[in-house]
Amino acid sequence: MAIKSAVAADAGLAARPSLTLTRRLRARPEKVYAAWTEPENLVQWFGPGQVKPGTTQAELDVRVGGRYRIKFTGTNGEYHEVGGVYREVVPNERLVFSWAWHSTPERESEVTVSIKPDAGGTLLTFHHAQFVDETARDNHQRGWTEFLGNLAQYVDA
Repeated sequence: MAIKSAVAADAGLAARPSLTLTRRLRARPEKVYAAWTEPENLVQWFGPGQVKPGTTQAELDVRVGGRYRIKFTGTNGEYHEVGGVYREVVPNERLVFSWAWHSTPERESEVTVSIKPDAGGTLLTFHHAQFVDETARDNHQRGWTEFLGNLAQYVDA
């Protein structure tokens, strides 16, 4: 399970910051895709390490134009809610969706999850683009690094 990260500015979107994380997983692409698209799977891994157990909820309408909403509470009691719209759905291969925290809906960004077969497992490439600034990007990079670590533990178990 190697992790690689790269931080770049997306020149196509007025140089708005983006991030890319890559992770090799032992699990097959179908299992990784299910972890992203089935609520009962997503709630098992989604969130940073300090999520209060049993508080994650997910509503996922996984189709182009479908909406999603994910809620969780941190161990410090802080409530978080994020949501968006699926822009591209290719089963077992790719998801593209908008991303906006409930507290800052005007700061919408875009997430692309690419899932490719790789040596009996999966190569997951996670790209989050169109951040409002570098601080938002850096905060999300820390969070997504934890989230993807949780995902790896869940699907590779």
